[in-house]
Amino acid sequence: MAATSKKKRTAGRILAVGAGLATVGALVAALPAGASGTKGDGNRGRYVDVQLLSFNDLHGNLEPPTGSAGRVTHTNPDGTTRTIDAGGVEYLATHLRQAREGNRYSITAAAGDMVGASPLVSGLFHDEPTIEALNRLKLDVTSVGNHEFDEGAKELARIQNGGCHPTEGCFEKGKRFRGADFPYLAANVTNEKSGKPLLDPYFIWEHKGVRIGFIGVTLEGTANIVSAEGIKGLKFGDEVETINKYAKVLERKGVKSIVALLHEGGAPASGSYNYDCDSPGPGDGISGPIVDIAKNVSPQVDALVTGHTHQAYACTIPDPAGKPRTVTSAASFGKLYTDTTLTYDRRSKDIVRTAVSSANHVVTRDVPKAEDMTRLITRWNALAAPIASRPVGYISGDVDNPADAPEKPLGNLIADAQLEGMAPADKGGAQLALMNPGGVRAPLVHKASGAEGDGVVTYGEAYTVQPFTNMMTAVDLTGAQLITTLQQQVSGANQAAPKILQVSKGFTYTLDLTKTGADRIVTSSVKLNGAAIDPSKTYRVAMNEFLAGGGDGFAVLKEHKNKLVGGSDLDVFTAYLAAHSTPAAPLAPPATGRITVVK
Repeated sequence: MAATSKKKRTAGRILAVGAGLATVGALVAALPAGASGTKGDGNRGRYVDVQLLSFNDLHGNLEPPTGSAGRVTHTNPDGTTRTIDAGGVEYLATHLRQAREGNRYSITAAAGDMVGASPLVSGLFHDEPTIEALNRLKLDVTSVGNHEFDEGAKELARIQNGGCHPTEGCFEKGKRFRGADFPYLAANVTNEKSGKPLLDPYFIWEHKGVRIGFIGVTLEGTANIVSAEGIKGLKFGDEVETINKYAKVLERKGVKSIVALLHEGGAPASGSYNYDCDSPGPGDGISGPIVDIAKNVSPQVDALVTGHTHQAYACTIPDPAGKPRTVTSAASFGKLYTDTTLTYDRRSKDIVRTAVSSANHVVTRDVPKAEDMTRLITRWNALAAPIASRPVGYISGDVDNPADAPEKPLGNLIADAQLEGMAPADKGGAQLALMNPGGVRAPLVHKASGAEGDGVVTYGEAYTVQPFTNMMTAVDLTGAQLITTLQQQVSGANQAAPKILQVSKGFTYTLDLTKTGADRIVTSSVKLNGAAIDPSKTYRVAMNEFLAGGGDGFAVLKEHKNKLVGGSDLDVFTAYLAAHSTPAAPLAPPATGRITVVK
């Protein structure tokens, strides 16, 4: 049957909010006729090629992301590389629509973080513009990611089901937010007391007898990287156990073709989107959590669409039976999409795994813009313009945020701003500041993004850098706790994927990458303004609420004392820019060197 109406497509997908959380029955929906592709005769042939288009970690990037955040690297046949400007939903829509042409069986799926940490044109309106864009993109299904929980379970319910914001109301006169036309899947997010899923655990796509099941999960560690307040009463379960559990459920329902949408990922050995991570052997060129997950997910699952790490790969990793299985990720911000061919056997009702092929494609900006997306962006930008276009500072050059560098110029700038904002005695008396690298979302680019002029930092650009509106705190930590904090960057939960905090001016230490775990921090090198940190002394440290709550695996930070809450991180950042720059004397990008790296 076809489920074409909004009412039918969302029936049974409402989260329970308020006093408690209840489960929702699994949603079975059919794709409307006319969006399909076939191998041979689509109605009578044994084999049907189903096109799976996928992407991940859009983070509300409706407009083309700027600077390095808006480029992908391509490796040429001779081994040289070049960068390509990519992304923007006007172009993503065109690429997806062109890719679907001639494919009568086509599914579009995503692997989480569609919203959250978004630029101002979406974030200012609690990501309603992005959901509207995804509806127009004909997204069929997505898993939740950790950022879907940035504003808590109640707001996720509103994103799914619609309705105006509980405190800010409707943003457009006479219009009520309709919510997502596609289901969010959260199989491993359950009520702690009842054990029931918060959202649908799976979705069954069906068209002309072809049935493919999708299981959606977020990373088990989500609770460690989002604000604890918004997820009270929720449990985030093991990814492998959950996927395997629901693979059996789908099998019992007669669904043998299964795709896992997983908001967890890996890191290929190369940053090029077209790197062959199966060279020399299956999965040899990729590391990270996804490797062990893929090796343990049931062979019943035919492909894994992943995310979270913002990396690009289309690999095969052996399943528990030793057979290669496709694992993909399309970087982030809508710069890539993945096109996977799933050959469906009508007789066995399963995917012919040996015939699966997959490749990432660049969302280039040399195609016509999708006019409906241009209208959408123009409409929301008009609402945001009075706030977004206001100048808040001036810079003399790009302030970069390189993903592969432990210390980043923009991270230094933000940490300095936080220290200055929380240093006065009545603001907390901070002596140093620590900033989580994942909270810095985009570089500050010198070239004008609009009519403001080169070097002008607008409120919208500052918001894109720090979109979470975390409140700042000043807390007491002992010197021993400070050293443990640095060690937790590279050990425990962060050993496999280190999270190097950005530090304010005057706080220095050595990071020795020739060693492993906590030994990578040279404790004798940790100094504040040239004086060695005294383990028994108490220091006042500025950080955002996320870090103060032990976020990103920094459990020791929860042991702080004498917390004083200040203004938001964005307000502190913009105040610093205003105080330290003018049109005639723009702020220069901060130098690095606070962290000495030994390789």
